[in-house]
Amino acid sequence: MEKPRTTRKSPRHNRPNRDPGPETMSSWLERQASSHHVQLAATALLSGVAVAGLIYASQNIRRKAAVDELKASIPELSENHHADLVSRTGIDKSFSRLIEHLNSMLTILVKLTNFGAASPIPTSAREDARSAVLAHRAQHGEYDEELITEQLTRTSSFLTSPRLAQLRSSFITVVGLGGVGSHCASALARSGVSHIRLVDFDQVTLSSLNRHAVATLADVGTPKVHCVRKRLEAAVPWVKWECFNQVWREEQADQLLGPWDTGKGKRVDYVVDAIDNIDSKVALLRYCHQNGIRVVSSMGAGCKSDPTRVFVGDISASMEDPLSRTTRRRLRAEGISEGIPVVYSTEKPGPGKAALLPLSEEEFLKGRVDELSVLPDFRARILPVLGTMPAVFGYVAANFVVLEITGYPHEFGGGKGREKMYDSILTNLQGSEERLLRAQGKDALRLKLPVTKNDVGYLIEEVFRGKSVVSGVPTRLTLVRWTLPEGGLTMHERFEGQKISSLRLGDLVCMTKEEAAEHEMEILQGEKGPADVYSGEVIALVERRRQEEQHFDRYR
Repeated sequence: MEKPRTTRKSPRHNRPNRDPGPETMSSWLERQASSHHVQLAATALLSGVAVAGLIYASQNIRRKAAVDELKASIPELSENHHADLVSRTGIDKSFSRLIEHLNSMLTILVKLTNFGAASPIPTSAREDARSAVLAHRAQHGEYDEELITEQLTRTSSFLTSPRLAQLRSSFITVVGLGGVGSHCASALARSGVSHIRLVDFDQVTLSSLNRHAVATLADVGTPKVHCVRKRLEAAVPWVKWECFNQVWREEQADQLLGPWDTGKGKRVDYVVDAIDNIDSKVALLRYCHQNGIRVVSSMGAGCKSDPTRVFVGDISASMEDPLSRTTRRRLRAEGISEGIPVVYSTEKPGPGKAALLPLSEEEFLKGRVDELSVLPDFRARILPVLGTMPAVFGYVAANFVVLEITGYPHEFGGGKGREKMYDSILTNLQGSEERLLRAQGKDALRLKLPVTKNDVGYLIEEVFRGKSVVSGVPTRLTLVRWTLPEGGLTMHERFEGQKISSLRLGDLVCMTKEEAAEHEMEILQGEKGPADVYSGEVIALVERRRQEEQHFDRYR
Protein backbone atom coordinates (compact mmCIF):
# COMPACT_ATOMS: atom_id res chain seq x y z
CA MET A 1 0.00 0.00 0.00
CA GLU A 2 1.47 3.28 -1.15
CA LYS A 3 2.06 5.89 1.48
CA PRO A 4 0.61 9.31 0.93
CA ARG A 5 3.08 11.97 -0.24
CA THR A 6 3.68 14.55 2.32
CA THR A 7 4.45 18.08 1.30
CA ARG A 8 7.31 19.59 3.03
CA LYS A 9 6.71 23.14 3.88
CA SER A 10 9.69 25.36 4.02
CA PRO A 11 9.92 27.36 7.13
CA ARG A 12 8.73 31.03 6.80
CA HIS A 13 11.49 33.45 7.42
CA ASN A 14 10.56 36.84 8.97
CA ARG A 15 12.19 39.41 6.63
CA PRO A 16 12.52 43.03 7.75
CA ASN A 17 10.62 45.94 5.78
CA ARG A 18 12.78 47.74 3.25
CA ASP A 19 13.18 51.62 3.43
CA PRO A 20 11.56 53.15 0.27
CA GLY A 21 14.10 56.04 0.21
CA PRO A 22 13.45 59.77 -0.66
CA GLU A 23 10.37 60.54 -2.81
CA THR A 24 11.10 61.69 -6.37
CA MET A 25 9.56 64.81 -8.03
CA SER A 26 7.64 62.65 -10.51
CA SER A 27 6.12 60.54 -7.77
CA TRP A 28 5.20 63.68 -5.81
CA LEU A 29 3.49 65.20 -8.82
CA GLU A 30 1.67 61.95 -9.50
CA ARG A 31 0.46 61.81 -5.94
CA GLN A 32 -0.60 65.52 -5.92
CA ALA A 33 -2.43 65.15 -9.22
CA SER A 34 -4.51 62.37 -7.75
CA SER A 35 -5.45 64.61 -4.77
CA HIS A 36 -9.03 65.85 -4.90
CA HIS A 37 -8.27 69.09 -3.03
CA VAL A 38 -5.45 70.01 -5.37
CA GLN A 39 -7.67 69.43 -8.38
CA LEU A 40 -10.32 71.80 -6.94
CA ALA A 41 -7.71 74.51 -6.22
CA ALA A 42 -6.24 74.28 -9.72
CA THR A 43 -9.70 74.50 -11.26
CA ALA A 44 -10.50 77.65 -9.23
CA LEU A 45 -7.17 79.26 -10.17
CA LEU A 46 -7.62 78.62 -13.88
CA SER A 47 -11.18 79.92 -13.71
CA GLY A 48 -9.99 83.15 -12.01
CA VAL A 49 -7.30 83.69 -14.64
CA ALA A 50 -9.81 83.16 -17.42
CA VAL A 51 -12.30 85.62 -15.89
CA ALA A 52 -9.58 88.24 -15.33
CA GLY A 53 -8.47 87.85 -18.93
CA LEU A 54 -12.02 88.34 -20.15
CA ILE A 55 -12.46 91.48 -18.00
CA TYR A 56 -9.15 92.95 -19.16
CA ALA A 57 -9.96 92.23 -22.79
CA SER A 58 -13.39 93.76 -22.37
CA GLN A 59 -11.90 96.91 -20.82
CA ASN A 60 -9.39 97.20 -23.65
CA ILE A 61 -12.15 96.89 -26.22
CA ARG A 62 -14.27 99.52 -24.47
CA ARG A 63 -11.29 101.86 -24.07
CA LYS A 64 -10.37 101.48 -27.73
CA ALA A 65 -13.97 102.12 -28.73
CA ALA A 66 -14.06 105.31 -26.60
CA VAL A 67 -10.78 106.55 -28.06
CA ASP A 68 -11.95 105.78 -31.59
CA GLU A 69 -15.19 107.64 -30.92
CA LEU A 70 -13.28 110.67 -29.62
CA LYS A 71 -10.91 110.64 -32.60
CA ALA A 72 -13.84 110.24 -34.96
CA SER A 73 -15.35 113.47 -33.58
CA ILE A 74 -12.20 115.36 -34.68
CA PRO A 75 -12.11 115.86 -38.47
CA GLU A 76 -9.12 114.29 -40.17
CA LEU A 77 -6.94 116.28 -42.55
CA SER A 78 -7.69 115.57 -46.21
CA GLU A 79 -7.56 117.42 -49.48
CA ASN A 80 -11.32 117.32 -49.90
CA HIS A 81 -12.18 118.61 -46.43
CA HIS A 82 -13.65 122.10 -46.54
CA ALA A 83 -11.14 123.25 -43.94
CA ASP A 84 -8.45 122.77 -46.58
CA LEU A 85 -10.45 124.52 -49.24
CA VAL A 86 -10.99 127.75 -47.30
CA SER A 87 -8.00 129.37 -48.97
CA ARG A 88 -9.48 128.59 -52.40
CA THR A 89 -12.65 130.39 -51.47
CA GLY A 90 -10.72 133.39 -50.10
CA ILE A 91 -11.96 132.93 -46.53
CA ASP A 92 -8.62 132.32 -44.87
CA LYS A 93 -5.47 132.19 -46.99
CA SER A 94 -3.30 132.10 -43.90
CA PHE A 95 -4.41 128.52 -43.18
CA SER A 96 -3.04 127.21 -46.46
CA ARG A 97 0.25 128.92 -45.72
CA LEU A 98 0.18 127.29 -42.29
CA ILE A 99 -0.20 123.84 -43.86
CA GLU A 100 2.62 124.54 -46.31
CA HIS A 101 4.83 125.69 -43.46
CA LEU A 102 4.04 122.58 -41.42
CA ASN A 103 4.75 120.32 -44.39
CA SER A 104 8.09 122.03 -45.02
CA MET A 105 8.91 121.80 -41.34
CA LEU A 106 8.22 118.07 -41.32
CA THR A 107 10.31 117.63 -44.47
CA ILE A 108 13.28 119.38 -42.90
CA LEU A 109 13.05 117.11 -39.89
CA VAL A 110 13.61 114.03 -42.06
CA LYS A 111 17.32 113.16 -41.82
CA LEU A 112 19.39 110.37 -43.40
CA THR A 113 20.69 107.66 -41.11
CA ASN A 114 24.10 106.00 -41.35
CA PHE A 115 22.55 103.33 -43.55
CA GLY A 116 21.30 105.79 -46.15
CA ALA A 117 17.63 105.46 -45.22
CA ALA A 118 15.36 108.31 -44.19
CA SER A 119 14.72 108.44 -40.46
CA PRO A 120 11.09 108.64 -39.36
CA ILE A 121 9.59 112.06 -38.59
CA PRO A 122 9.75 112.66 -34.82
CA THR A 123 6.49 112.02 -33.04
CA SER A 124 6.66 115.44 -31.33
CA ALA A 125 6.76 117.21 -34.70
CA ARG A 126 3.77 115.23 -35.93
CA GLU A 127 1.86 116.06 -32.75
CA ASP A 128 2.71 119.76 -33.04
CA ALA A 129 1.49 119.81 -36.63
CA ARG A 130 -1.71 117.96 -35.78
CA SER A 131 -2.34 120.22 -32.76
CA ALA A 132 -1.94 123.31 -34.94
CA VAL A 133 -4.43 122.02 -37.51
CA LEU A 134 -6.88 120.92 -34.83
CA ALA A 135 -6.60 124.28 -33.05
CA HIS A 136 -7.29 126.16 -36.28
CA ARG A 137 -10.45 124.16 -36.88
CA ALA A 138 -11.55 124.37 -33.24
CA GLN A 139 -11.14 128.14 -33.24
CA HIS A 140 -13.36 128.29 -36.33
CA GLY A 141 -16.13 126.35 -34.63
CA GLU A 142 -15.25 122.83 -35.82
CA TYR A 143 -15.03 121.29 -32.36
CA ASP A 144 -17.68 119.40 -30.47
CA GLU A 145 -19.11 121.61 -27.72
CA GLU A 146 -19.75 118.50 -25.63
CA LEU A 147 -16.01 117.86 -25.49
CA ILE A 148 -15.40 121.38 -24.15
CA THR A 149 -18.19 120.97 -21.60
CA GLU A 150 -16.72 117.67 -20.43
CA GLN A 151 -13.23 119.15 -20.16
CA LEU A 152 -14.52 122.07 -18.06
CA THR A 153 -17.00 120.04 -16.01
CA ARG A 154 -15.12 120.49 -12.70
CA THR A 155 -14.82 124.25 -13.21
CA SER A 156 -18.50 124.43 -14.11
CA SER A 157 -19.45 122.49 -10.99
CA PHE A 158 -17.52 124.95 -8.86
CA LEU A 159 -18.49 128.23 -10.49
CA THR A 160 -21.97 127.17 -11.80
CA SER A 161 -22.87 127.29 -15.49
CA PRO A 162 -23.81 131.01 -15.66
CA ARG A 163 -20.48 132.05 -14.15
CA LEU A 164 -18.55 129.69 -16.41
CA ALA A 165 -20.34 131.25 -19.39
CA GLN A 166 -19.08 134.67 -18.22
CA LEU A 167 -15.56 133.31 -17.97
CA ARG A 168 -15.68 131.69 -21.39
CA SER A 169 -16.80 134.92 -23.03
CA SER A 170 -14.09 137.02 -21.35
CA PHE A 171 -11.03 138.57 -22.95
CA ILE A 172 -7.81 138.69 -20.89
CA THR A 173 -4.44 140.25 -21.75
CA VAL A 174 -1.29 138.89 -20.12
CA VAL A 175 1.76 141.16 -20.39
CA GLY A 176 5.00 139.33 -19.62
CA LEU A 177 5.35 135.58 -20.13
CA GLY A 178 8.16 134.55 -17.85
CA GLY A 179 7.64 132.31 -14.85
CA VAL A 180 4.66 134.28 -13.49
CA GLY A 181 2.96 135.16 -16.78
CA SER A 182 3.26 131.72 -18.38
CA HIS A 183 1.67 129.97 -15.38
CA CYS A 184 -1.05 132.63 -15.24
CA ALA A 185 -1.86 132.28 -18.95
CA SER A 186 -1.92 128.50 -18.67
CA ALA A 187 -4.30 128.58 -15.69
CA LEU A 188 -6.63 131.07 -17.39
CA ALA A 189 -6.81 129.02 -20.59
CA ARG A 190 -7.40 125.75 -18.77
CA SER A 191 -10.05 127.40 -16.59
CA GLY A 192 -12.13 128.38 -19.60
CA VAL A 193 -11.10 131.86 -20.79
CA SER A 194 -11.60 131.77 -24.57
CA HIS A 195 -9.82 134.96 -25.72
CA ILE A 196 -6.28 135.58 -24.50
CA ARG A 197 -3.78 138.16 -25.76
CA LEU A 198 -0.10 137.58 -25.02
CA VAL A 199 2.50 140.37 -24.98
CA ASP A 200 6.23 139.75 -24.49
CA PHE A 201 9.37 140.69 -26.40
CA ASP A 202 11.59 137.93 -25.02
CA GLN A 203 12.58 134.44 -26.14
CA VAL A 204 12.73 131.20 -24.17
CA THR A 205 16.17 130.66 -22.67
CA LEU A 206 17.72 127.59 -21.11
CA SER A 207 17.90 129.28 -17.71
CA SER A 208 14.17 130.08 -17.78
CA LEU A 209 13.12 126.42 -17.98
CA ASN A 210 13.32 126.11 -14.18
CA ARG A 211 10.21 128.29 -13.81
CA HIS A 212 8.38 128.44 -17.15
CA ALA A 213 4.98 126.74 -17.25
CA VAL A 214 5.06 125.03 -20.65
CA ALA A 215 8.42 125.60 -22.38
CA THR A 216 10.64 122.64 -23.27
CA LEU A 217 14.18 122.30 -24.57
CA ALA A 218 12.77 122.37 -28.09
CA ASP A 219 11.38 125.87 -27.41
CA VAL A 220 14.70 127.46 -26.45
CA GLY A 221 15.33 130.41 -28.75
CA THR A 222 11.69 130.80 -29.80
CA PRO A 223 9.46 133.77 -28.81
CA LYS A 224 7.70 133.16 -25.51
CA VAL A 225 4.34 134.29 -26.89
CA HIS A 226 4.36 131.62 -29.59
CA CYS A 227 5.75 128.98 -27.25
CA VAL A 228 2.86 129.49 -24.81
CA ARG A 229 0.27 129.57 -27.59
CA LYS A 230 1.61 126.43 -29.27
CA ARG A 231 1.83 124.37 -26.10
CA LEU A 232 -1.58 125.37 -24.79
CA GLU A 233 -3.28 124.81 -28.14
CA ALA A 234 -2.58 121.12 -27.60
CA ALA A 235 -4.57 121.23 -24.33
CA VAL A 236 -7.32 123.76 -25.12
CA PRO A 237 -7.57 124.00 -28.91
CA TRP A 238 -10.73 126.12 -28.89
CA VAL A 239 -9.05 129.07 -27.10
CA LYS A 240 -8.29 131.99 -29.42
CA TRP A 241 -4.97 133.78 -29.12
CA GLU A 242 -3.43 137.07 -30.18
CA CYS A 243 0.36 137.19 -29.88
CA PHE A 244 2.49 140.34 -29.83
CA ASN A 245 6.21 139.64 -29.76
CA GLN A 246 7.25 143.13 -28.64
CA VAL A 247 8.04 145.28 -25.63
CA TRP A 248 5.07 146.93 -23.95
CA ARG A 249 5.34 150.64 -24.50
CA GLU A 250 2.74 153.28 -23.86
CA GLU A 251 3.03 154.44 -27.47
CA GLN A 252 1.51 151.11 -28.59
CA ALA A 253 -1.03 150.93 -25.74
CA ASP A 254 -4.02 151.44 -28.03
CA GLN A 255 -2.99 148.35 -29.98
CA LEU A 256 -1.72 146.13 -27.17
CA LEU A 257 -4.58 146.91 -24.79
CA GLY A 258 -7.19 147.73 -27.40
CA PRO A 259 -10.26 145.67 -28.39
CA TRP A 260 -9.94 142.12 -29.69
CA ASP A 261 -9.21 141.44 -33.35
CA THR A 262 -7.24 144.67 -33.96
CA GLY A 263 -9.95 146.86 -32.56
CA LYS A 264 -12.94 145.13 -34.10
CA GLY A 265 -14.00 142.94 -31.18
CA LYS A 266 -14.83 143.37 -27.50
CA ARG A 267 -12.83 145.40 -25.01
CA VAL A 268 -10.36 143.74 -22.68
CA ASP A 269 -11.96 142.55 -19.43
CA TYR A 270 -8.79 142.26 -17.38
CA VAL A 271 -5.07 142.85 -17.76
CA VAL A 272 -2.44 140.80 -15.92
CA ASP A 273 0.84 142.65 -15.38
CA ALA A 274 3.68 140.14 -15.09
CA ILE A 275 6.47 142.53 -16.15
CA ASP A 276 9.66 142.67 -14.10
CA ASN A 277 10.96 145.94 -15.57
CA ILE A 278 10.07 148.98 -13.46
CA ASP A 279 9.60 151.53 -16.24
CA SER A 280 7.34 149.28 -18.30
CA LYS A 281 5.40 148.12 -15.23
CA VAL A 282 4.73 151.66 -14.01
CA ALA A 283 3.72 152.83 -17.49
CA LEU A 284 1.31 149.90 -17.89
CA LEU A 285 -0.30 150.37 -14.47
CA ARG A 286 -0.60 154.11 -14.97
CA TYR A 287 -2.26 153.64 -18.36
CA CYS A 288 -4.74 151.08 -17.01
CA HIS A 289 -5.56 153.23 -13.97
CA GLN A 290 -6.11 156.36 -16.05
CA ASN A 291 -8.20 154.59 -18.68
CA GLY A 292 -10.41 152.56 -16.36
CA ILE A 293 -8.98 149.17 -17.40
CA ARG A 294 -9.05 146.56 -14.65
CA VAL A 295 -5.58 145.23 -13.92
CA VAL A 296 -3.83 143.00 -11.39
CA SER A 297 -0.08 143.31 -11.01
CA SER A 298 2.44 140.74 -9.84
CA MET A 299 5.16 142.05 -7.61
CA GLY A 300 8.52 140.33 -7.22
CA ALA A 301 8.72 136.53 -6.90
CA GLY A 302 12.51 136.61 -6.94
CA CYS A 303 14.33 135.82 -3.67
CA LYS A 304 11.06 134.51 -2.18
CA SER A 305 10.66 131.01 -0.77
CA ASP A 306 7.51 130.90 1.41
CA PRO A 307 4.30 130.31 -0.59
CA THR A 308 2.14 130.77 2.52
CA ARG A 309 3.04 134.48 2.59
CA VAL A 310 1.72 135.34 -0.90
CA PHE A 311 -1.38 137.55 -0.83
CA VAL A 312 -3.57 139.74 -3.02
CA GLY A 313 -4.10 143.26 -1.74
CA ASP A 314 -4.10 146.90 -2.69
CA ILE A 315 -0.74 148.26 -3.77
CA SER A 316 -0.78 150.71 -0.87
CA ALA A 317 -0.78 147.76 1.56
CA SER A 318 2.04 145.74 -0.04
CA MET A 319 5.13 145.49 2.13
CA GLU A 320 8.53 143.77 2.36
CA ASP A 321 9.02 143.73 -1.42
CA PRO A 322 11.61 145.94 -3.16
CA LEU A 323 9.79 145.75 -6.51
CA SER A 324 6.52 146.66 -4.83
CA ARG A 325 8.10 149.53 -2.92
CA THR A 326 9.73 150.99 -6.04
CA THR A 327 6.52 150.62 -8.05
CA ARG A 328 4.49 152.26 -5.28
CA ARG A 329 6.86 155.18 -5.04
CA ARG A 330 6.85 155.75 -8.79
CA LEU A 331 3.06 155.60 -8.93
CA ARG A 332 2.62 157.85 -5.89
CA ALA A 333 4.94 160.34 -7.54
CA GLU A 334 2.41 160.44 -10.37
CA GLY A 335 -0.58 160.80 -8.09
CA ILE A 336 -1.66 157.12 -7.91
CA SER A 337 -1.60 155.91 -4.31
CA GLU A 338 -4.12 153.05 -4.31
CA GLY A 339 -6.77 151.25 -6.32
CA ILE A 340 -4.49 148.69 -8.02
CA PRO A 341 -4.65 145.07 -6.77
CA VAL A 342 -1.27 143.36 -6.58
CA VAL A 343 0.06 139.90 -5.79
CA TYR A 344 2.85 140.30 -3.26
CA SER A 345 4.76 138.43 -0.58
CA THR A 346 5.14 139.51 3.04
CA GLU A 347 8.22 137.32 3.46
CA LYS A 348 11.06 139.30 5.03
CA PRO A 349 14.64 139.12 3.77
CA GLY A 350 17.17 137.84 6.24
CA PRO A 351 20.58 136.29 6.80
CA GLY A 352 21.14 133.18 4.73
CA LYS A 353 18.34 133.99 2.30
CA ALA A 354 18.80 134.67 -1.42
CA ALA A 355 19.55 138.23 -2.51
CA LEU A 356 20.12 140.12 -5.75
CA LEU A 357 23.43 138.91 -7.16
CA PRO A 358 26.04 141.64 -7.67
CA LEU A 359 27.90 142.18 -10.92
CA SER A 360 31.53 141.18 -10.97
CA GLU A 361 34.17 143.81 -10.36
CA GLU A 362 35.42 143.29 -13.92
CA GLU A 363 32.12 144.54 -15.35
CA PHE A 364 32.20 147.67 -13.19
CA LEU A 365 35.77 148.42 -14.24
CA LYS A 366 34.70 148.27 -17.89
CA GLY A 367 32.15 151.01 -17.27
CA ARG A 368 28.80 151.38 -19.04
CA VAL A 369 27.14 148.67 -16.94
CA ASP A 370 23.79 149.56 -18.52
CA GLU A 371 25.00 148.05 -21.79
CA LEU A 372 24.80 144.60 -20.20
CA SER A 373 20.99 144.78 -20.20
CA VAL A 374 18.96 143.01 -22.86
CA LEU A 375 17.24 146.31 -23.65
CA PRO A 376 17.83 149.89 -22.47
CA ASP A 377 16.64 150.46 -18.88
CA PHE A 378 16.26 146.70 -18.26
CA ARG A 379 18.01 145.03 -15.36
CA ALA A 380 21.54 143.74 -15.86
CA ARG A 381 21.94 141.88 -12.55
CA ILE A 382 20.75 138.35 -11.87
CA LEU A 383 17.77 137.83 -9.57
CA PRO A 384 17.81 134.39 -7.91
CA VAL A 385 14.49 132.61 -8.38
CA LEU A 386 13.19 129.43 -6.77
CA GLY A 387 11.30 127.77 -9.61
CA THR A 388 8.16 127.12 -7.58
CA MET A 389 7.51 130.71 -6.48
CA PRO A 390 6.73 132.32 -9.87
CA ALA A 391 4.15 129.57 -10.37
CA VAL A 392 2.53 130.48 -7.04
CA PHE A 393 2.36 134.16 -8.02
CA GLY A 394 0.99 133.27 -11.46
CA TYR A 395 -1.74 131.01 -10.12
CA VAL A 396 -2.73 133.52 -7.45
CA ALA A 397 -3.08 136.21 -10.13
CA ALA A 398 -5.09 133.88 -12.41
CA ASN A 399 -7.30 132.82 -9.51
CA PHE A 400 -8.01 136.46 -8.65
CA VAL A 401 -8.94 137.27 -12.27
CA VAL A 402 -11.28 134.26 -12.50
CA LEU A 403 -13.09 135.28 -9.31
CA GLU A 404 -13.32 138.91 -10.41
CA ILE A 405 -14.64 138.07 -13.89
CA THR A 406 -17.27 135.62 -12.65
CA GLY A 407 -18.32 137.60 -9.59
CA TYR A 408 -17.55 134.67 -7.31
CA PRO A 409 -17.56 135.78 -3.62
CA HIS A 410 -14.06 136.55 -2.41
CA GLU A 411 -12.26 138.91 -0.08
CA PHE A 412 -9.85 141.46 -1.40
CA GLY A 413 -7.55 143.44 0.85
CA GLY A 414 -8.16 147.12 0.16
CA GLY A 415 -5.91 150.09 0.81
CA LYS A 416 -4.74 151.26 4.17
CA GLY A 417 -7.54 153.84 4.47
CA ARG A 418 -5.27 156.49 5.96
CA GLU A 419 -6.71 159.48 4.13
CA LYS A 420 -7.90 161.11 7.36
CA MET A 421 -4.44 160.73 8.84
CA TYR A 422 -2.90 162.43 5.79
CA ASP A 423 -5.38 165.31 6.13
CA SER A 424 -4.45 165.67 9.79
CA ILE A 425 -0.70 165.65 9.01
CA LEU A 426 -1.20 168.30 6.31
CA THR A 427 -3.08 170.48 8.82
CA ASN A 428 -0.29 170.08 11.39
CA LEU A 429 2.33 170.96 8.79
CA GLN A 430 0.39 174.10 7.86
CA GLY A 431 0.34 175.15 11.53
CA SER A 432 4.04 174.46 11.96
CA GLU A 433 4.99 176.59 8.94
CA GLU A 434 2.83 179.48 10.13
CA ARG A 435 4.38 179.37 13.63
CA LEU A 436 7.91 179.42 12.21
CA LEU A 437 7.12 182.40 9.96
CA ARG A 438 5.55 184.36 12.81
CA ALA A 439 8.58 183.59 14.97
CA GLN A 440 10.63 185.42 12.32
CA GLY A 441 8.26 188.38 12.44
CA LYS A 442 6.50 187.63 9.13
CA ASP A 443 2.81 187.71 8.39
CA ALA A 444 1.65 184.13 7.72
CA LEU A 445 -1.99 184.96 7.07
CA ARG A 446 -3.44 183.07 4.07
CA LEU A 447 -0.23 181.05 3.67
CA LYS A 448 -0.38 178.31 1.03
CA LEU A 449 1.77 175.17 1.11
CA PRO A 450 2.99 173.57 -2.16
CA VAL A 451 2.22 170.16 -0.61
CA THR A 452 -0.84 167.97 -1.27
CA LYS A 453 -2.44 165.10 0.58
CA ASN A 454 -0.91 162.72 -1.98
CA ASP A 455 2.51 164.21 -1.24
CA VAL A 456 1.98 163.55 2.46
CA GLY A 457 1.06 159.92 1.77
CA TYR A 458 4.08 159.52 -0.48
CA LEU A 459 6.48 160.83 2.16
CA ILE A 460 4.96 158.90 5.05
CA GLU A 461 4.52 155.54 3.34
CA GLU A 462 7.26 155.39 0.73
CA VAL A 463 10.11 157.62 1.83
CA PHE A 464 9.93 157.01 5.58
CA ARG A 465 8.29 153.55 5.47
CA GLY A 466 5.48 154.63 7.83
CA LYS A 467 7.83 155.08 10.81
CA SER A 468 9.46 157.87 12.76
CA VAL A 469 13.11 158.45 11.83
CA VAL A 470 13.87 159.06 15.50
CA SER A 471 12.22 156.17 17.33
CA GLY A 472 10.78 153.93 14.59
CA VAL A 473 7.31 154.27 16.12
CA PRO A 474 4.52 153.88 13.49
CA THR A 475 1.73 155.77 15.31
CA ARG A 476 0.80 159.46 15.78
CA LEU A 477 3.00 160.46 12.86
CA THR A 478 3.49 163.93 11.40
CA LEU A 479 5.88 165.80 9.10
CA VAL A 480 8.24 168.56 10.19
CA ARG A 481 11.20 170.43 8.72
CA TRP A 482 14.57 168.85 9.46
CA THR A 483 16.44 172.17 9.52
CA LEU A 484 15.78 175.78 8.56
CA PRO A 485 17.27 177.07 5.29
CA GLU A 486 20.11 179.57 5.49
CA GLY A 487 18.63 183.05 5.78
CA GLY A 488 15.40 181.76 7.31
CA LEU A 489 12.03 180.89 5.78
CA THR A 490 10.79 182.69 2.70
CA MET A 491 7.49 183.17 0.91
CA HIS A 492 6.57 183.97 -2.68
CA GLU A 493 3.92 186.59 -3.33
CA ARG A 494 3.40 186.41 -7.08
CA PHE A 495 -0.20 187.50 -6.77
CA GLU A 496 -1.62 190.05 -4.33
CA GLY A 497 -2.93 188.40 -1.19
CA GLN A 498 -1.48 184.96 -2.11
CA LYS A 499 1.51 183.80 -0.09
CA ILE A 500 3.21 180.55 -1.07
CA SER A 501 5.74 178.85 1.22
CA SER A 502 9.10 177.86 -0.25
CA LEU A 503 8.80 174.46 1.45
CA ARG A 504 10.02 171.43 -0.54
CA LEU A 505 9.33 167.76 0.07
CA GLY A 506 13.03 167.11 0.64
CA ASP A 507 12.96 169.50 3.61
CA LEU A 508 10.60 167.28 5.61
CA VAL A 509 11.13 164.28 7.90
CA CYS A 510 8.68 161.95 9.63
CA MET A 511 8.38 161.95 13.43
CA THR A 512 5.76 161.34 16.05
CA LYS A 513 3.81 164.42 17.14
CA GLU A 514 5.63 164.51 20.47
CA GLU A 515 9.04 164.23 18.79
CA ALA A 516 8.10 166.91 16.23
CA ALA A 517 7.07 169.35 18.98
CA GLU A 518 10.39 168.93 20.78
CA HIS A 519 12.29 169.11 17.47
CA GLU A 520 10.60 172.41 16.58
CA MET A 521 11.36 173.93 19.98
CA GLU A 522 15.02 172.87 20.22
CA ILE A 523 16.19 173.07 16.58
CA LEU A 524 13.78 175.06 14.40
CA GLN A 525 13.12 177.79 16.99
CA GLY A 526 16.11 177.13 19.23
CA GLU A 527 19.83 177.31 18.75
CA LYS A 528 20.71 173.61 18.51
CA GLY A 529 21.54 171.61 15.43
CA PRO A 530 20.57 167.98 14.60
CA ALA A 531 24.02 166.76 15.72
CA ASP A 532 23.40 168.27 19.17
CA VAL A 533 20.13 166.36 19.64
CA TYR A 534 20.27 163.11 17.64
CA SER A 535 22.65 160.19 17.34
CA GLY A 536 24.77 159.54 14.28
CA GLU A 537 22.50 156.66 13.31
CA VAL A 538 19.43 158.91 13.16
CA ILE A 539 21.28 161.56 11.14
CA ALA A 540 22.59 158.90 8.71
CA LEU A 541 19.07 157.48 8.29
CA VAL A 542 17.62 160.90 7.53
CA GLU A 543 20.33 161.50 4.95
CA ARG A 544 19.62 158.15 3.23
CA ARG A 545 15.90 158.84 3.09
CA ARG A 546 16.45 162.33 1.68
CA GLN A 547 18.78 160.99 -1.01
CA GLU A 548 16.17 158.40 -1.97
CA GLU A 549 13.55 161.12 -2.26
CA GLN A 550 15.84 163.15 -4.52
CA HIS A 551 16.29 160.10 -6.76
CA PHE A 552 12.56 159.46 -7.13
CA ASP A 553 11.70 163.16 -7.39
CA ARG A 554 12.66 163.07 -11.09
CA TYR A 555 9.61 160.89 -11.78
CA ARG A 556 7.17 163.37 -10.24
